[in-house]
Amino acid sequence: MNFFNYKISKILIHILFWALFIFVSLFYFSDYYWTENPFLQYLSILVIIVYVNDFVLLPFFEMKKWYTIYILIIALISFFATQLYCYVFAECGCSIAKCLSDYVWQTIVPIIFFSFIWMLFRYLEKKDEVEAIQQKHTEMELKFLKSQINPHVLFNNLNTIYSYSLEKPAQVPELILMLSNNLKHVLYESNATFVPLEKELNFIDNYIKFQEIRTEGIKTISYDKQIFHGNYKIAPLLLITIIENAFKHSTIDTNIDIQIAVANDVLECVCTNKFDATKMATNDQIGLQNLKKRLELIYKDKYDLEVSTENIYRVSLKLELTDKK
Repeated sequence: MNFFNYKISKILIHILFWALFIFVSLFYFSDYYWTENPFLQYLSILVIIVYVNDFVLLPFFEMKKWYTIYILIIALISFFATQLYCYVFAECGCSIAKCLSDYVWQTIVPIIFFSFIWMLFRYLEKKDEVEAIQQKHTEMELKFLKSQINPHVLFNNLNTIYSYSLEKPAQVPELILMLSNNLKHVLYESNATFVPLEKELNFIDNYIKFQEIRTEGIKTISYDKQIFHGNYKIAPLLLITIIENAFKHSTIDTNIDIQIAVANDVLECVCTNKFDATKMATNDQIGLQNLKKRLELIYKDKYDLEVSTENIYRVSLKLELTDKK
């Protein structure tokens, strides 16, 4: 889209400049340009010089970074073009100094102006290219980070269904339906940059139900939500990392406390549990590291993540929910 906008803008600038340049040359600086001074004939050569510079010289010397040589060549072109104008077209018979002082502006002004325009649009195009590359890199990194999350989240759910198929087969259909909803969310809905908060919380609800089944009689789960309306949006699969860590790091016979609340357009998710520091490995931190990268990419300066391992394992995340339906 910017490419076509730039093309149209450049064409309009060129048309306006040439119209103004011809008007000034013919009607302002001299009354005899129409009769004695063949300016309009020289204009065709001037146009050739300008666009050879625009399409050949500037791209070549800019690519080579030979700026000093380019300036010297432009100075020589301006000098010889002015001499051509004075002694061949106008046949003024004036000295070289007089010729340059009176007519060099007609050659050098268009060259300098259009060189500046070329460099300006080249800068804007490069800037857009860099931004497009950065955006593509961000999208690829986000997809990679989410791909690391998805299999890990679903693996435990499959184990739970397998266990219930042996011990409590009557409850398996409900579990399969819950897993199906979670798969739909992970595989399809989470491809968007933002998803409705309500759908993300349904995904969390199902995940916690699975965990309640898996940890029944082993761990106590306290889950509290304070969400009074569901018209917010959130980046998918952020909260699950914090909640999953609470189960991974918690000890047996512990209470896992999960609180999610939204107030004044700010979501806060807090998970606390007892943990055994001696059993925590480096790999256990991968989830939080991925979470931090995603937060920095999506919610830069609009989030606050705190992790505390004093006495209890506590993770707190605050997000500014500015995107609504």
